[in-house]
Amino acid sequence: MLSRSRSSGRTISSRIKRILDLTFLGVTLAVALGLLALLTTFILVLINSSHLTLIRYGISLLGNPKWAPSSNHFGLLPFIDGTLITAAIALLIAVPLSLGIAIFLSELAPRWISEPLGYLVELLAAVPSVIFGLWGIFVLVPFMRTSIDPGLARANASVNHALHVTIPLFTGPILGSGVLTAGVILAIMIIPTISSISREALRAVPQPQREAALGLGATRWESTRMSVLSYARVGIIAAIILGLGRAVGETMAVTMVIGNTDYIPTSLFSQGQTIASLIANEFLSTYASPLAASAFLEAALVLLLITLAINIGARLMVWRLVKTTGGGGIE
Repeated sequence: MLSRSRSSGRTISSRIKRILDLTFLGVTLAVALGLLALLTTFILVLINSSHLTLIRYGISLLGNPKWAPSSNHFGLLPFIDGTLITAAIALLIAVPLSLGIAIFLSELAPRWISEPLGYLVELLAAVPSVIFGLWGIFVLVPFMRTSIDPGLARANASVNHALHVTIPLFTGPILGSGVLTAGVILAIMIIPTISSISREALRAVPQPQREAALGLGATRWESTRMSVLSYARVGIIAAIILGLGRAVGETMAVTMVIGNTDYIPTSLFSQGQTIASLIANEFLSTYASPLAASAFLEAALVLLLITLAINIGARLMVWRLVKTTGGGGIE
């Protein structure tokens, strides 16, 4: 009788566990499908809301350089260029600095320094973008106008004279605001994100990886480069992509320092706009006719698709690295 009671209790307990497991599976599946449905809804709503320009112009807006809503010209090329250029500048500046910070905090700094510095770096990621924008207006723009941009212009002129070529990288009026300044402020904004995640990826590397390299006679830098960075590169790539995603979609800080002109930048000193700053500046303007509103929403759709393309490409890259290296380590 006692054995039957125990057997019945185990049966009930196993049934309860199975019900709980199925409930947990159902909830997590519903959440995952809900996120997918939300993303699909975003895309469908943007497509439906921008149908006027999609039907009238198709994808020709992507290659049209003229933006003049008052005369029904809605070229998005200047803003696509501004978005990609500023994001590229941000990555060129932020990635080396972020990796240097992450390596110092995880590999070189003593604990009593690395912990408070790591906390400060993570705290910077929580600063609102409008604060970065105000700092950019009152500090960065004057500094770029009086110190950085003139030096770059002189260096560019010297290279052009020495090579007998015309490289318009740092040419034109020096205003302080422009795509270069926007790229710099974006770099400052994404450094905390990239460095914090990269630091965690480096700290997750097993200690025997370091000890094995040092035991074979490697220097501290060689151990970090060959063992630690190689092992953590999947996490580092993920950190860079997250930073790039923020750089592409950032609105307020960029709007405050990029100059907001509707032309394709001819140099890094030129003023311009990104897709996000275009929407922030002009969506509620007085000439926002149904066709113009449709064009703005098509710009939003393009920005969303650019972000999706970046993330899908990054996911494929990470998947390939994991497949070829088995999740980490030295090839």
